[in-house]
Amino acid sequence: MKIALVTETYLPSVDGVVTRLSHAVERFTALGHEVMVIAPDLGVYEHAGARVVGIRPVTLPFYKHRRFTLPSPTVDGIIRGFHPDVVHAAQPILLASSGAFAAHRQDIPLVASYHTHIPRYLDLYRAWKWSKPLIWWQIDRNHALADVNLATSETLRAELAVRGMPNLHVLRRGVDTVAHHPRFASRAMRERLSGGTPDAKLLVFVGRLAAEKEIQSLRPMLDRRDDVALAIVGDGPFRAELERTFAGTRTVFPGFLSGRELAEAFASADAFVFPSVTETLGLVILEGMASGLPVVAARSGPTLEQVTDGVDGLLYDAGDEASLDRAIDRLGDPGLVEGIRTAARTEAEACSWDAASDDLLRYYEMAIARHEHR
Repeated sequence: MKIALVTETYLPSVDGVVTRLSHAVERFTALGHEVMVIAPDLGVYEHAGARVVGIRPVTLPFYKHRRFTLPSPTVDGIIRGFHPDVVHAAQPILLASSGAFAAHRQDIPLVASYHTHIPRYLDLYRAWKWSKPLIWWQIDRNHALADVNLATSETLRAELAVRGMPNLHVLRRGVDTVAHHPRFASRAMRERLSGGTPDAKLLVFVGRLAAEKEIQSLRPMLDRRDDVALAIVGDGPFRAELERTFAGTRTVFPGFLSGRELAEAFASADAFVFPSVTETLGLVILEGMASGLPVVAARSGPTLEQVTDGVDGLLYDAGDEASLDRAIDRLGDPGLVEGIRTAARTEAEACSWDAASDDLLRYYEMAIARHEHR
């Protein structure tokens, strides 16, 4: 199969979308499929045997930390020259919308996937909230072109279905259980992330530091408790604001970590904390589980699809400080925590990236069959 993947973000950027797509490309090429990726030009032009075609990016005023590419007519010619069997437009808002329209114009089967709930995030960026109807219009228009539409959780699928998005399915989760494992626990890393207080309950957050992650909601908890240390791992447009917010607390900002250091950061903590209720899935939750960590997460539809309270994680109600305290207090129960660690790792082991990527291939085949029927 010849697959054209058009995406708003790709390597060397690091986020859940890139993680999912890069693993998929690796699996596709290993199975003998021919893949071309069209993405913002960030200096990567080949990945796992797939050609990466870069289109000149720009810096958008409302998100200066990452560069994106605006819709471009160049995409049409690139796809026309490749002659793919299927086009996958990942989050078709800007560049990927050009992929969706190229597939439509050239009568090529189209899969469109919805990863980031941008309209929901706009509620957190007041200066750009006015653009929400325009963004929804763009989303509805582009996804209407697809033979198959994909969401990252059942909760999101249901929300998009209410809006009338057609032919909706849910992408399977995936995680690298070799790169994320309890064996990477390190006393030295724990000392580093706890700011020299390794005997405290160490909570770790890993991800892009942006307003929609709602990390700032953890500040009151640190003011109340003297038994907790927090490590906020990652970088992003909200980092300076977060550093101001958490000034004077037992909080460490180690910045962006990768490879062995990232694996150690996960495995060396007592729990992974996930305060966002706007995430469409949060693949990082599964990375925490693969590391054998209890996940302390705010209740939301997508989170409830991944974490069962008291079984493989601990849940609390966002905005309810007493609920958060109760979840953290439960980390003091050794029997409960040991059971959660075992169950979390077992759950992660059932979610390989190969299986998730094979599932995506089946959606490509479904799109081809549906397109031919239409």
